[in-house]
Amino acid sequence: MKTRPRRGEDNSLIKEAGSRRKLTRAEEVRTRLADDIVDGKLSPGMPLDETEIAASYGVSRTPLREAIRDLAAMGLVETRPHRSAIVTRPSPEHLRQMFHVMAELEALCASLAAASMTLSERRNLETIHEGLAQILKENDPSHYHVLNEKFHAAIYAGSHNAYLVEITLATRRRLSPFRRAQFLTTGRLAKSYKEHDAILVAILQGNRELAADTMRSHILTVEDSYEEYAGLKAPSVSL
Repeated sequence: MKTRPRRGEDNSLIKEAGSRRKLTRAEEVRTRLADDIVDGKLSPGMPLDETEIAASYGVSRTPLREAIRDLAAMGLVETRPHRSAIVTRPSPEHLRQMFHVMAELEALCASLAAASMTLSERRNLETIHEGLAQILKENDPSHYHVLNEKFHAAIYAGSHNAYLVEITLATRRRLSPFRRAQFLTTGRLAKSYKEHDAILVAILQGNRELAADTMRSHILTVEDSYEEYAGLKAPSVSL
């Protein structure tokens, strides 16, 4: 689906939706550490030496400790009183279970959004989708991940169910590093955009069942893409 700016509307909204927000130092450290854990550069059980990491990343201990607290909440680090935090990560089976719960939560969000989104919320979702199209041309996985989160968050908000948004965001936060890693697989950005397009069409049509089905399929494909990236399954082959 190709959307166009409406009459009297320029591309400024699209540019704004796709603009890069500068990360805080704590967010930068959290992202780098999370990526190293997901990539296996930091193995489960490995202690995190704050002095060494702070020097390596060129940051003080304050943002580093904030990053470690965030990683602990995400289940990637275990903090211990008066001792260094250690690396941990969910088992492949637990990760699959998390993705399946995520798929059902997001499917429900999409279904409710198809029925409840206001006109301005629908337009905002279209604008974010256009921003993703521009990033796709740049082939920038990191920036795509940032705006991808905005796309999904807009759908959560469009459900108009505060408790559902709360638990969906909490689950997404736990899976965020793994969802980010999937964009490093070959061709994943283009496939993700196409999947988003189908979700957007269903929501704009007000088709609750189709919105739920396309979102569920999208999240399960995200799981498959991450497993392919992590070497947990063979790459899919088009026949």
